[in-house]
Amino acid sequence: MSQPIYIPDDAPFNAEQRAWLNEFFAKTLAGLPSGSMASQGPSIPVTILWGSQTGNAEGIAKKLAKAMNQGGYDAKTVDMADYDVSILAQEKHLLLITSTYGDGEPPDNAAAFHEAILSDTAPKLEGLKYAVFGLGDTEYPDYCLCAIQFDERLAALGAERVLPLVQCDVDFDDEFAQWKKDTMAVFGANAQVAAVEEDDVEDGYSKQNPFPSPILENRNLNLPGGEKETHHVSFSLEGSGLEYEVGDALGVLPRNPEGMVDDIIAALPFNTKEEVFIGKKEISLREALIEHYDIRSLNKKLLTEWQARSGAPLIRSLIESDDAKAIEDFCWGRELIDLVIEFPADFGDAEEFLGVLKKLQPRLYSIASSPKAHPGEVHLTVGIIRYHSHYRDRGGVCSTFLSDRTDGVNPGVYMHHNKAFRVPADASVPMIMVGPGTGIAPFRAFLEERKAIEAPGKNWLFFGNPHRATDFLYEDELTAMQEAGVLNKLSTAFSRDQAQKVYVQDRMIEEGEELWKWLSEGGYFYVCGDASRMAKDVDKALHQVIQTHGKMSEEEAAQYVSNLKKEKRYARDVY
Repeated sequence: MSQPIYIPDDAPFNAEQRAWLNEFFAKTLAGLPSGSMASQGPSIPVTILWGSQTGNAEGIAKKLAKAMNQGGYDAKTVDMADYDVSILAQEKHLLLITSTYGDGEPPDNAAAFHEAILSDTAPKLEGLKYAVFGLGDTEYPDYCLCAIQFDERLAALGAERVLPLVQCDVDFDDEFAQWKKDTMAVFGANAQVAAVEEDDVEDGYSKQNPFPSPILENRNLNLPGGEKETHHVSFSLEGSGLEYEVGDALGVLPRNPEGMVDDIIAALPFNTKEEVFIGKKEISLREALIEHYDIRSLNKKLLTEWQARSGAPLIRSLIESDDAKAIEDFCWGRELIDLVIEFPADFGDAEEFLGVLKKLQPRLYSIASSPKAHPGEVHLTVGIIRYHSHYRDRGGVCSTFLSDRTDGVNPGVYMHHNKAFRVPADASVPMIMVGPGTGIAPFRAFLEERKAIEAPGKNWLFFGNPHRATDFLYEDELTAMQEAGVLNKLSTAFSRDQAQKVYVQDRMIEEGEELWKWLSEGGYFYVCGDASRMAKDVDKALHQVIQTHGKMSEEEAAQYVSNLKKEKRYARDVY
């Protein structure tokens, strides 16, 4: 039997070099163990479906596909919005990765697939093997609900669950690393699964290695006399190598208030002078609580851990009741300091104490600038959250960090790319943007971008806030955009300037005829802001406008909106 040829004759080597390389590969592959790349059979096909609102699920789906393709699989990633449900019954191996947002809703790109799978007409799926990976946030009551629904429905349709559902909190790196290994082994590929180790470490600055960015400008956009506080914060990117496009988000690593950390430490029952490890680095407990652990948010998991060490009757009754609403009500307006002081717990040392806390997570903010208009900079529009509860002044951990605690500090930042929220590739088509409050942020960037590239397409912005006199964010800039012909139409809704409140969705309905005309001309429709109320009301108004002025039935209007989403002409950056 002749020796296989690994180096073809037309390769850029001489005959002696080809012979040596052929012999090397022959010996190397002959020495691989059974089940290696040398002896593997046909690649096993795997479909990886992803549902993503901000890009996290899409990103890890692509990382998983890359690793699986290195390990003997034929893996492909598919946006749920682009997936044909009619072929689902033909699949053999399915991995589904999805986030959940708002009140337990599927991501926008997963909505149609979610509806189809949960419908009575969903196909039977005997013969399909699957696993589901869910991304969520335990601060929300319907944590990972979309993933739970997918997991349960696929099983109900006859598919075989090959791995238990994984539900991840916002810090999902460790869970994903384990799930990646499990999925690479579960479908029985013959490749060297154990030997495949993908290097997930990104070059340069990233979430794991944020860039310490100097703050160039930090000013309140609201005028005196108003109740709101909204900061325009400009960061320098000089020397970072970081790049972004309009529609992306900036991750900011916050710091907890030093005074609150000192209050917590003073009330702890163990020796708080001992140092603790963060990774391989040894630091003080104080530094760990300021920079690395969440001391703000409470949830059922933390209460359960706390109750086991405190024996507090109130917390015990909450946990034993398993009443989600009662637990949510208890957690609202309370923070770790309240547990430490009101319900003392018996922790033996700092390591045990930190073991029940979540890691302090970066906050994502929609970028409010175009890199073409502000080279070397990135801008944010940050609503500062302040409130008083349970006899303490409190506030948003990152918003008050940016407004109050950045003197002498260069906050760590990184880019979070969101390919689903971009200006139209065709610069001639109209853009309709709905961004009340801080939701204006990406649309300031969109307008700067369209101005910089001299896009001929029309631009229409809906903006709302309580009062025109104090809360008209970027008024001077928007006026200048109008005068320059970049912002063709500006519709404002200052809700408390008249007896009856008026919101952006009301303006949409009032101007529905023209709104429908812009859509009919191929316009793109964008929404940024609160997911639980505003975005739902805007979506409802959009359906009403289409139904009324497009002369459609309710079902036809719903189908029209569904088509807008499929065509990527309806995009939302909601939170």
